[in-house]
Amino acid sequence: MAETHGKFDFAIDRGGTFTDVFARLPDGRERVLKLLSHDPQNYKDAPTEGIRRVLEQETRRAFPRDQPVDTSLIGWIRMGTTVATNALLERQGERTALLVTRGFRDLLHIGTQARPELFDLEVSVPEVLYEEVIEVDERVVLKQHGCHLPRKESKRTVTGSTGDSLEVWRELDLPQVERDLRGVLSRGITSLAVLLLHSYTWSAHEKAVGSLAWKLGFTQVSLSSEVMPMIRAVPRGYTVCADAYLTPKIRQYLRGFTSGFKGGLKDVDVLFMQSDGGLTPMEQFCGSRAVLSGPAGGVVGYAITSYSSTENKPVIGFDMGGTSTDVSRYAGQYEHVFEATTAGVTLQAPQLDINTVAAGGGSRLFFRSGLFVVGPESAGAHPGPACYRKGGPLTVTDANLALGRLLPAFFPRIFGPGENEPLSSEETMRHFRQLTKEINHFLSGQAKNSANGLSQPKSSGAARGGKTEMSVEEVAMGFIRVANEAMCRPIRALTQAKGHDTSKHVLACFGGAGGQHACAIARALGMKTVFIHKYSGVLSAYGLALADVVEEVQEPCSLQYEPRSFTELDRRVDALSQRCQDTLQTRGFSSAQIKTEVFLHLRYEKTDCALMVTATGYPGNSQSCRAGDFRSAFTKRYLKEFGFTIPDRPIMVDDIRIRGSGTSGIKSVIHAKSDCAPAKPTTVTKCHFEDGCLDTNVYLWEELSCEHSLQGPAIIIDKNSTILVEPGCTAQLTEKGDVCIGVGTDSQCVLGTELNAIQLSIFSHRFMSIAEQMGRVLQRTSISTNIKERLDFSCAVFGPDGGLVSNAPHIPVHLGAMQETVQYQLKALGNTLKEGDVILSNHPCAGGSHLPDLTVITPVFWRGVSGPVFFVASRGHHADIGGITPGSMPPHSKSLQEEGAVFTSFKLVTGGVFQEQAVTEALMAPAQYPGCSGTRNLHDNLSDLRAQVAANQRGSHLVSELIGSYGLAVVQAYMGYIQSNAELAVRDMLKEFARRRRQQTGSLEVESEDRMDDGTPIRLRVQINEQEGSAVFDFTGTGPEVWGNCNAPRAITLSALIYCLRCMVGQDIPLNQGCLAPIKVIIPPGSILQPSQNAAVVGGNVLTSQRVVDVIFHAFEVCAASQGCMNNVSFGSERSGYYETVAGGAGAGPGWSGRSGVHSHMTNTRITDPEILEKRYPVILEQFSLRPGSGGVGHYLGGDGVIRKLLFREKVVLSVLTERRSTRPYGLNGGESGEAGLNLLHRADGRVLNLGAKTTVSLEPGDMFSLYTPGGGGYGMEEDDGNGTLPSKRRRLNETFVERGSVFEYRRAQESV
Repeated sequence: MAETHGKFDFAIDRGGTFTDVFARLPDGRERVLKLLSHDPQNYKDAPTEGIRRVLEQETRRAFPRDQPVDTSLIGWIRMGTTVATNALLERQGERTALLVTRGFRDLLHIGTQARPELFDLEVSVPEVLYEEVIEVDERVVLKQHGCHLPRKESKRTVTGSTGDSLEVWRELDLPQVERDLRGVLSRGITSLAVLLLHSYTWSAHEKAVGSLAWKLGFTQVSLSSEVMPMIRAVPRGYTVCADAYLTPKIRQYLRGFTSGFKGGLKDVDVLFMQSDGGLTPMEQFCGSRAVLSGPAGGVVGYAITSYSSTENKPVIGFDMGGTSTDVSRYAGQYEHVFEATTAGVTLQAPQLDINTVAAGGGSRLFFRSGLFVVGPESAGAHPGPACYRKGGPLTVTDANLALGRLLPAFFPRIFGPGENEPLSSEETMRHFRQLTKEINHFLSGQAKNSANGLSQPKSSGAARGGKTEMSVEEVAMGFIRVANEAMCRPIRALTQAKGHDTSKHVLACFGGAGGQHACAIARALGMKTVFIHKYSGVLSAYGLALADVVEEVQEPCSLQYEPRSFTELDRRVDALSQRCQDTLQTRGFSSAQIKTEVFLHLRYEKTDCALMVTATGYPGNSQSCRAGDFRSAFTKRYLKEFGFTIPDRPIMVDDIRIRGSGTSGIKSVIHAKSDCAPAKPTTVTKCHFEDGCLDTNVYLWEELSCEHSLQGPAIIIDKNSTILVEPGCTAQLTEKGDVCIGVGTDSQCVLGTELNAIQLSIFSHRFMSIAEQMGRVLQRTSISTNIKERLDFSCAVFGPDGGLVSNAPHIPVHLGAMQETVQYQLKALGNTLKEGDVILSNHPCAGGSHLPDLTVITPVFWRGVSGPVFFVASRGHHADIGGITPGSMPPHSKSLQEEGAVFTSFKLVTGGVFQEQAVTEALMAPAQYPGCSGTRNLHDNLSDLRAQVAANQRGSHLVSELIGSYGLAVVQAYMGYIQSNAELAVRDMLKEFARRRRQQTGSLEVESEDRMDDGTPIRLRVQINEQEGSAVFDFTGTGPEVWGNCNAPRAITLSALIYCLRCMVGQDIPLNQGCLAPIKVIIPPGSILQPSQNAAVVGGNVLTSQRVVDVIFHAFEVCAASQGCMNNVSFGSERSGYYETVAGGAGAGPGWSGRSGVHSHMTNTRITDPEILEKRYPVILEQFSLRPGSGGVGHYLGGDGVIRKLLFREKVVLSVLTERRSTRPYGLNGGESGEAGLNLLHRADGRVLNLGAKTTVSLEPGDMFSLYTPGGGGYGMEEDDGNGTLPSKRRRLNETFVERGSVFEYRRAQESV
């Protein structure tokens, strides 16, 4: 299909800044072209202009801009475009209405209920895509065995596409739907998204609505059952909204594009790249599959050009452009994800796993509190870097220019206000001189303070051989090194998350900016080879020319993968495969050009960790379905990614997916020229490296031949990119004209123990990377849902004194708490710790938060040192450790023993031997207490403890590697400097607050008080020392320990304090013990915040922690109170158990209204999707929506709480553990308080009961629990701005790069527990 002899073929990538054109000419030659995507003074549409220019230049005929282009010479056009992505980012899609099942109008506003950034008090969340909501009277529910709901009337039973039986509880009210739709149309909304619960399996109601909407005149109707029929209403709802929102914009663009050609391109084969890496006909191109259209071409490009099926060496794609850096992986198959978030919208559709990890060359440079910081803020395309002459800030591009790695003479003159000037080295150096002056001023100040007794880092001057100041070049080099290290971290995460060795990959580099960083990044990751294609500057366009046309079909399934299901599986696979083949044949492909691949979405029963598995390499046999041995394929991949399998657990099939492809990519036959003469540099320039300023040869790529070998340092330049060959590296041209660089080993420079500001930033990344890699091992090797899937754990590195060095990722209630645990063990065990020992602890008096959080601590030893030189630790939430109730979180516990097994300083491993018998006895010990049980899930406990030991072992190994590279004294010195850096940031914040406070009130003392629902006061008095930037937090006057479980161990208060300090600092800082160094904390013994040794504490972890945050923020007048509760709800029976925490309203603050329906402060748990909840548990979700008016009134409104109604289908025991049921979340500065929460029970006989804040109650079938969560407080006096609306400050999406990909999703999930 791709062969169009005698005609021009075009592959075009229309990016946000530039449009790249690859053209194959009738005589087989190839051309590339780059032009601005927006240049309205010269042309209307960049792709059309690119085609016109090539035709005009090659045929030497006139193709006037004001006339449609003659298409008689065009064979095919393939395009990738950012039209959909930009419309999503800028919220410039079509006006859209959402039609949804009644009771769920706010389902997509609430989403998962987790906030995207833990420390963002404003809770900046992109707005929903729809403008209006229509709730419709209809409801279908899944039939369940064991359902005992009282039946008033018989329900119609239907069968879904999965084979599940469903009951139609409410028939669709079409006449009312028609009235509602007509109303929407009358208001000018013509695009409709339809989301009805359980339509993934039974779509009749959605189809009826869709048919009616088309008849009424809607121009776009997207049904969730057609866009992506997968279970889980929330991501399916986001996807269908994106489709309705973006598809009209895509069609609008296509109409404009085709109008630039004669006949509207009717006789030209026009294909568009989809997010999954496959091409589709223009008329099939839709919004939900277009978001990664641009970058997908680049993945196809490097995958086909750099991967060798004979060598089987996997490839990391590194696409660094001006405004973003994308990372992906290819090892013979495209790696897809089926749920990913872009611009705040989670799309449930097959997408290449492209991880946007940084802002590219446009990443801004900052020096903050002694730390070199790169990004995430971006200069964007406009104004761009400082060197663009448009008033932009310093960026990575400027740093490369300052180091001589970019040569303005080789760039086009397209910069400045008139876009006719060269890159400005002068502007870059002016900015760098100013920044260098600020850095040197800071460093000299630190040197002067080093003798004053404060824990201040020493001057970095001594580390550079006695120099007292940094040069501009040293500063620029520092930022480049920090930028490279920041990009290495997600690359490690992407590979190691799936059990791959990063160093065993080839780095395939493309994009305009990647060539300047490729050698350094490959060296840092241990890679030996960098591959840069000859079209690397336009590889996304070239990839379009190489790609295949793809047709995918998918449908849900509810079968178990077992012999009795194989006949049905084979039937459905055959039917879907035939659909794919028929569709591709209608597009002109012969049977020989078509291949189909079968995927099954598989998971172990009772887990959520599903893998989309292909049986390629696993042929079918007598024990498998005809399409292949999916069991073997699944278990091998599961073992690779997670380190274990579950042999006796049934495997479930959630979805069947067929990917059909029609082979259509071109085959390039162009070879590089041959020349035996040595390569001649065009010029020689001065370039700055680690070893100083070196003479660097500059070569033009087009003048090199395949015999040439270039020793670094060297620069290779073509029209679209600049490649830096660093010292110790060798570049070789391949026979096809590509550049292959052999990366030499790094000559490790000797580093002293005095502070070097550049190394400080790099060590900060290194320590964080250790903690992150520990987390990846723990997630891979654990078995429980809590740790493996909910990611309810933290991993951390500690110094020899037990002080926290790095903690990643961040779970608020774990922040700082583990430090108390490690330091307790140091005091308790002292010199008895030996190599091969591992300690287990969870006791509140030993730094524990609540008993289910088990902390495993491993000391790290180094040769020649008697005691531990570091500690590594992991804390994970175990689903059950015994006690009076399943789940070990009883609402009415009165003593610690009722809450489960207790460990203070337990030797889990002694001399390298796991103490299984001893720990088993300890986990079963709670059974000795009246009414208590030992752990109810011993197997998972032991498996997860082993996983925690393995994670610690990985951390210990990485710490030892770091010491081996730099020396113990250096690593421990930088550990101290990182802690001092965090301390400095907190001191600066306290000094600034004290200065403002003194000017406003003349006092440096603040105080606050709030109360628990039982009346227990929590009092705080803060005294600030403005000169030192220190403070005393005194909780004297706080109420005594309570007869219940709302007592909070001291570690909880410290975690809340670190969380508040980080929020008030307002920027990314290392979260370690330095944060608390300027703080003295006074907590009265015997109080609710420092209870006695055997006090019950489970409620303190989830409830009192929130009140401590409220008190601190009130004292500092940061913002109004958020809901102040986690709304813990659990229910269970002999057959199953379930636990959730529920969102409420966030507090308003100076400049923002509180977010509604979101978790706040010390929790960020995701909530179970309604369709999953109803499929797996004996419950029907009747309503999940916002609670209007529950947020406090003020100049800025408090966020609303939510209403959640659960109807039970069988007998269960319900437990609720909540707060803010009598006290209301306070307003601030004249704002009113939010509404208190309410827990109601609606009995099946009609009675309505108020359950109070904490209770356990037995329920009968037909009983319904109604939860009304608190709203947030308002901020400022209520006033009108003249038009009836209140102002609200929202951060624009494009101020920072939009992070995406599996690495990002992992971090979001980790922060959402």
